[in-house]
Amino acid sequence: MKPVKVMLVFGTRPEAIKMAPLYLELKQRPEFNCIACVTAQHRKMLDDVLACFDIKPDYDLDVMKDGQTLSYITSSVLNGLSDVLKEAKPDLVLVHGDTTTAFAAALAAFYEKIPVGHVEAGLRTYDRYSPYPEEMNRSLIGRISEYHFAPTAQNARNLNLENITENIFITGNTVIDAMKYTVGDGSFRSTKLRSIDFSSKRVITMTCHRRENYGEPMESIFRAVKRIAESFDDVSVVYPVHLSPYVGETARRLLGGVPNIHLIEPLDAMEMHRLMSKSFFIMTDSGGLQEEAPALGKPVLVMRRETERPEAVEAGTVELAGVSEDRIYDLARELLTDRTIYDRMARAVNPYGDGNACPRIAEAILFSFGANNKRPEDFRP
Repeated sequence: MKPVKVMLVFGTRPEAIKMAPLYLELKQRPEFNCIACVTAQHRKMLDDVLACFDIKPDYDLDVMKDGQTLSYITSSVLNGLSDVLKEAKPDLVLVHGDTTTAFAAALAAFYEKIPVGHVEAGLRTYDRYSPYPEEMNRSLIGRISEYHFAPTAQNARNLNLENITENIFITGNTVIDAMKYTVGDGSFRSTKLRSIDFSSKRVITMTCHRRENYGEPMESIFRAVKRIAESFDDVSVVYPVHLSPYVGETARRLLGGVPNIHLIEPLDAMEMHRLMSKSFFIMTDSGGLQEEAPALGKPVLVMRRETERPEAVEAGTVELAGVSEDRIYDLARELLTDRTIYDRMARAVNPYGDGNACPRIAEAILFSFGANNKRPEDFRP
C-alpha cells in the first residue's frame, strides 16, 4: 500500500504546539507522506513554535494582517487553502482544536471532498459564545470531520450526544507529547527569565487574553493578581503578555509598576513550558495550559466562568476560579497558605495523556485507511 498522504493545517501558537509532535511522529514513519500547511493566523507566535520544533512548512498562506477580523481570517484561509489542496491532493487533512484556521481548513477540505481528521475533538462548554468563537468552531468542525481524535472519554461522550458515533479514537492530548521536546533540562534562553529569582520566590505563571474576558472580567482578574502580589512578599508573578493591543494596554495600566509582577513579552513553547515547570502554580484563562500544567504537577486556577476541560476539575488538578476578584484572590491565597490544598491539586492524576497521543493517532489513521488491521486501544488515565 502506498503511503497515506496527510496534510496538517495550523496557524496559531496553541495549534502549532499541539500539532508539532504529531507532524514529527508522522514524518518519521514510512507509512505516511506528511506535509504541513500553515496559515500564519498568528505570524510571530507561530514562527516561534516552528523554530522550536525545527519544522519547515511545505505551504505558508501568510494571512495575518493588522486589525484582522474573524471574517477576514475565515475567507483568507478558505480561499488560500483551496489552491493548496488542489495542488497537494492529500488523502487526509488534519486540523486541530477550535481556531478559525481549523474551521476554515476543515471547510476547505470538505469542499474538495477530502476527508478531515479532527485532533482534540469533542471539547464542549455548550455555550456558543463562550469561549468565542472557539465553541462554535469546534462544533462545526465536528460535523465536517470523518475522523475524531478525542483526548478523553468525556470528549468522546460529547460527540456521541451529538450523534457522532463512528471513527472516534480516544488518544490523550498531543500537548503532553509536545512536552517531551520542550521542557528538557529546564534552562532558559531568555535574559528576563534568567533574572527572576526562583530560589527564594514562589513564582506564579499567569496568562490572560481571551476575548470573552475583555472589559470588566479582565480588569477584575488583574485587580486580584495585583492584590496577591502585594499581599505576599515571597511571591513573584510572571505574565507573558499577549500581543493583543487591548490586553497589553490593560495589563500595563493595572499591573505595571508593581515590583514583583513581571510583564514580559510572549514566550515560545519551550520557554513557556520551562517557566511553568519552575512555577509554584498557574493562573490562566487559556485552554491549553489546563492540560499542560497538570503534566508538570502544577495546580491551575482557571480564570473563566466555565471550562471545556471538566476532566481536570473532576481530577482535582484544576480549580474553576471564575472572574470575580475576591474569589480569584481567595483561591490563590489558599494555595499559598494551605499546603494540604496545594499538595492535593499538585499530586492529582493528569487526565489528559501519557505522552503517547501521537502514536495512537498515527495508528488510528493507518487503521482507518486499511493499512493496519488492529484498532489502537483507547487512552485511559
